[in-house]
Amino acid sequence: MIDPYEFLGIARDADDERIRAAYRQKAKSTHPDSGGNAEDFLMGQQASEMLLDPERRKFFDETGYDLQLADPLELQGLLVIEKLVNDIVLDDREPGSFDPISGMRQKLIEEIAKSRFQIREMHAHVLRLENHLIRLEKRSGPDVLGYMLRGRLAAIAKLISESEAKIAATERAEQMLDAYSYIVDTAAEDEEE
Repeated sequence: MIDPYEFLGIARDADDERIRAAYRQKAKSTHPDSGGNAEDFLMGQQASEMLLDPERRKFFDETGYDLQLADPLELQGLLVIEKLVNDIVLDDREPGSFDPISGMRQKLIEEIAKSRFQIREMHAHVLRLENHLIRLEKRSGPDVLGYMLRGRLAAIAKLISESEAKIAATERAEQMLDAYSYIVDTAAEDEEE
């Protein structure tokens, strides 16, 4: 996620006029017709649009994210965290009597381990299916069985890819949680012991 303020070189309290001026200045140096980078030019345009939209700017200022500027992996990490936030909402224990952040981290670690185990299992299935295909001899006519086995291989490869993406999003969510700690009341800790 780029910081639109840093990218445009403006202060966080910049008004609309200053944002437009910074964009024009950035556009001059990044426009492809002037020898600039098309990607930077587009990023400047997107950054100024975001900052000129009061709702998007407010959301960015409060969260550090903008759905249109965010890296897809960042968004997936946010979705993983969003699911865990429901656990905090539904937990009836008194705030301060437990560490919800630690609980969230533990669930992420377990989810990563589970996904890695599933990937290992799927790789084993792939090896077995490939060995079956090597040993399968077709005499004549349509190759229905071979077609079905290759279809299963393709489906498993897709599942492996999805599981790897899930691990990446979960690891990103874990990194995002590293910015937080939670204060547990010492009286609550003493009661547990």
